Amino acid sequence: MSSQNIILEEEGHIATIIINHPPANTWDLATVREFEQSLNRVEADDQIRVVIITGAGEKMFSGGFDVKDAANSGTTSPMAREIWRRIDRFAKPVIAAINGFALGGGLELAMSCHFRIMTDDPNARIGLTELNLGIIPGWGGTQRLPRLVGRSKALDMILFSRRLSAAEALEAGLVNRLSAPETLRRDALAFAGELAQRPPIAVRWVLKAMAAGLYEGVDEGLKVEAEGSSAVGQTEDRKEGFAAFLEKRKPVFKGK
Repeated sequence: MSSQNIILEEEGHIATIIINHPPANTWDLATVREFEQSLNRVEADDQIRVVIITGAGEKMFSGGFDVKDAANSGTTSPMAREIWRRIDRFAKPVIAAINGFALGGGLELAMSCHFRIMTDDPNARIGLTELNLGIIPGWGGTQRLPRLVGRSKALDMILFSRRLSAAEALEAGLVNRLSAPETLRRDALAFAGELAQRPPIAVRWVLKAMAAGLYEGVDEGLKVEAEGSSAVGQTEDRKEGFAAFLEKRKPVFKGK
């Protein structure tokens, strides 16, 4: 499925959402709305088990908010903030394949994803650079960055608008792994393929329990974990997992 600024590709159990708003894959109101439509589609499709988000082209994941669409910022920013929060709590694993620069709202989107794979391009940089414009990160950056890299590192990055290289981002824990530019998409698909083979119902409950703990506190997280433990015990995938273990074979999970 393609729209003006977002491309949605589906292959087996994997959906790839491509931000295609040149030249910097920025977010105006139209792009945010199209992105939400694609997200709705992959969320409702039971065949899709893993989602990849990446940028079109070879140099830019996303440059953040489109300042040319400032007239719509009062609508765009609250929408993006809520969608990024939704991704953080998404019931299917979401991988950011950072194919170049990820700045401002673009990095905030990547931080909302469960995993981040970044191109090992020496020119690529990621950072929250909003203070250069006299504003602050407003799509979750002040909350998610310190959770990933620690408070002091996050303050240093935000207050000085520092941009990290791929190697620096990996060392800081901001990305999970690096990939050669020419193999980034292939590596992201391979990683997504491994995730897609995991038991979907169990995966969903793990994500739900972790999100509950982060957003509502440990006690609520433990409550959701207990609910999930009970729920997965009734699934066919649980029976398949135990049978495969006893038979010394690889399990085939069907999400039932």
